[in-house]
Amino acid sequence: MNPPGRVRAGNRGSNRSDPAAHHRFNDLRIVTICDRDAEGDRIIRLLQKTRAEVAHRWPAPEQIPADFDAVYCPLLRDLPQRLPWLPGMASAALIVILPQKGTVNLTLLRNSAPHSVLHSPVTDSGVEVSLMMAREHFGYERRLNARIDKLDDNLRTMRAVERAKAILMKDRGMAEDEAYHFLRLQAMAKRVTIGALSTAIIDSQELLS
Repeated sequence: MNPPGRVRAGNRGSNRSDPAAHHRFNDLRIVTICDRDAEGDRIIRLLQKTRAEVAHRWPAPEQIPADFDAVYCPLLRDLPQRLPWLPGMASAALIVILPQKGTVNLTLLRNSAPHSVLHSPVTDSGVEVSLMMAREHFGYERRLNARIDKLDDNLRTMRAVERAKAILMKDRGMAEDEAYHFLRLQAMAKRVTIGALSTAIIDSQELLS
């Protein structure tokens, strides 16, 4: 018997359009947030054909689950408020399911910041393309955020080193080059980064002042 919320796998035969697609997605955990009507069932079946682990939630939870690799969800009127992350800082790849009829609220779609969209009525290739694009865009977003975090860390380190150098120049009468050389030698001797040593010097100075 399947656990609550877990969708029983259907036909997992090979995908005639792209046999390699199964291998690309078999490590993913996906949650579908959609009604179990004919279209919703079709989305689930097509996702199962990719050999990903597929779960289902309905009605839509107040907060979109963040403990999955990908989330399929309709364009709810309050979708941005249900997302547990800020735009550009997603914890999962978001694929918005667009309705077959009616006008799409482009402002709402933009504010939801999806990594991909899936148009109804869904097709085999449409589901695969939406998942592939979402995975690629989500991965790029995470790499970009990691790079930004690294740049922020480097900037904080540079500022700490400059402050530590200023303290050494004032308290020990060192020249700027001499102060930096001193920091490098001390960091190597203590087997810590120059940033960590600089921060310790700053903290000590603030504690004693």
